[in-house]
Amino acid sequence: MAHTGSAALAVNKEAPKLSGEVFGALINLSGRRRFTSQRLVLYAVLAGQGQEGAVTVAREALKLFRDAHQVLVDGSDTLPGIFCPALEEAYFGRTGGDRQIREFIELAERTLNAAENGMRSTQGLLAQLVENTTPLLALLNQVTAIYEEQSKRHALKMKNQLRSVITDIETIAKQARMVSFNARVVAARAGQAGKEFAVVAGVMSNITGEIDDMVKTALATASA
Repeated sequence: MAHTGSAALAVNKEAPKLSGEVFGALINLSGRRRFTSQRLVLYAVLAGQGQEGAVTVAREALKLFRDAHQVLVDGSDTLPGIFCPALEEAYFGRTGGDRQIREFIELAERTLNAAENGMRSTQGLLAQLVENTTPLLALLNQVTAIYEEQSKRHALKMKNQLRSVITDIETIAKQARMVSFNARVVAARAGQAGKEFAVVAGVMSNITGEIDDMVKTALATASA
């Protein structure tokens, strides 16, 4: 892993931008890491029992697991890697999540190599791999929960920002309606000379109506 602790966290803050789609991808990737860890252990056990093709399936699961972890920690062109203190703590704090995961990957490699070559150490390594599965799964669940919590916070922040923008738009729309009303009054008083002014006032009135519709739609989205 190329991660370098808090220094990498500062870099990851610059790219890529967090969004609902990005959070969805992070949560899915974290979930895939949980699933592939269990699939890896299952097929490693089957490989230890001599089942044909089990080592190949286990290695595929291990590759998916390793790749998912690397992206979640170091990021990619579309995903940010570690982007908040909670994740930094989970991976590189007292819990040592990154270390635990890398040790699990190394143990899985050794176990599959032993099973593939029919080595005596296979059963002992398998027992160790299975024993590590429960604490690993607890760790992965904890990290996934962080992604989910960060996603909820981001969604709430976006809604609050949207409501703030809507408030500004509503204020502008009210002012525009007032100007439109005053323009109609002035145009009516001006008689023939105010006809063109009345047309402009009418257009402004239509625009404020469109703004009202947009505000209603945005409000419905913000409260969803």
